[in-house]
Amino acid sequence: MFNNLRAAVLVPEIRQRIFFVLFAFAWFVFMIHVQLPNVNQAAWQRVLQSGAFYNLLGFLSGGALQKLSVIAMGITPYINASIIMQLMTVVLPQLEEMAKKGGEEGRKKISQYTRWLTIVLATMQGTFMAISMQRSGVFYDTSIWFLIYAIVAMVAGTLFLMWLGEQISDRGIGNGVSLIIFIGIVLRFPTYVTQTLTSTTQGAESVFNIVIYVAVALIVIVSIIFLYQGQRRVPVQQARRVVGRKMFAGRSTYIPLRLNNAGVISIIFAISILLLPQQALSWFGRANAAGPMAAVSNWLNVYFSPNGVLYNIVYFFLVVIFTFFYSSIVLNTRDVADNLKKTGAFIPGIRPGQPTVDYLNKILFRITTAAAIYLGLLAVLPGALQRGLSVTTFYLGSTSLLIVVGVALDTITQIEARLAMRDYRGFIKR
Repeated sequence: MFNNLRAAVLVPEIRQRIFFVLFAFAWFVFMIHVQLPNVNQAAWQRVLQSGAFYNLLGFLSGGALQKLSVIAMGITPYINASIIMQLMTVVLPQLEEMAKKGGEEGRKKISQYTRWLTIVLATMQGTFMAISMQRSGVFYDTSIWFLIYAIVAMVAGTLFLMWLGEQISDRGIGNGVSLIIFIGIVLRFPTYVTQTLTSTTQGAESVFNIVIYVAVALIVIVSIIFLYQGQRRVPVQQARRVVGRKMFAGRSTYIPLRLNNAGVISIIFAISILLLPQQALSWFGRANAAGPMAAVSNWLNVYFSPNGVLYNIVYFFLVVIFTFFYSSIVLNTRDVADNLKKTGAFIPGIRPGQPTVDYLNKILFRITTAAAIYLGLLAVLPGALQRGLSVTTFYLGSTSLLIVVGVALDTITQIEARLAMRDYRGFIKR
């Protein structure tokens, strides 16, 4: 890996792409410090400490939410829009036809629809957040014009990050949106490390507990790498073909079924649904503090807090359910079987058609079950470990680990692919 990175720096084109990614990261860091005016920082910090939704959003935005900058919402509206469009592509036949047979023009139209949906979602989220901040006394200026200004500024910040991510994808290396989330998470790590060292030096944290916490974190990272790299290779035999007067012998290949087809989407779905009721009550429940919404809010805080048993049980099962759901969307076994039949290929011992679909579904169910249980445990165990070891200065969530490891592996893979396009000696040596 290090040899490939060193070789990538020596290739002019790849070096320029890497420098462009670093330049985009610098712009991201600069935008974190472009803050909204007329903000009561003391009141804003109290609001941040009272909401788990803000903690998650702030972690993914690289601290922009804590500073209440113009990119406080981060890139999450674009992510949600992309997920919704991907689901709608499966539900609506028109979008499915556009994605499969529309070619480059179809993909451009879907991308345009995603951008428009991002504007709608960002406007909704920015409106709810601005109204909640105004009710909480975060803004010194409580006029309607400043409220509109804050909404427009936060929506514009999200659109800037969306544009920056597209530029990274076109002129850099890797997926731009994923890299923006990656740098947003990584930027928080130095703060956590500094806080942990300071707390340990002052005796507030146990050195033994910190060592155990770091060791378990390393083991989890290694297991995530195996999860991303793991695949079930289904053997495929190509039938003999006759072209003109020549006969070509069949060749053997395989279908790589990934162990984790859902990626981090299932955990994002689950945690969004879990945090949505509490956040909605915090947005709308202040005006009726003595009414039924206050009673529901109290019940959620007592019995459905992130540290409660009920919350983690529901969290685990939601991750498992969404993993199965999203895996079935990502990999359509019917399309795989039809493509094998059209090309004259078959799985040894399995007849083409419906038997192939049933065989692939059985394999997919087995590997998805293992991945779903692992992701469910990964979603709930880091928090339990952090509470059990009383580590309060370092937040290491399952979502952040999956994103950081997955994006790093994907970026390294793309660098290796670009190197392979220019130098084939590695293949010759093998």
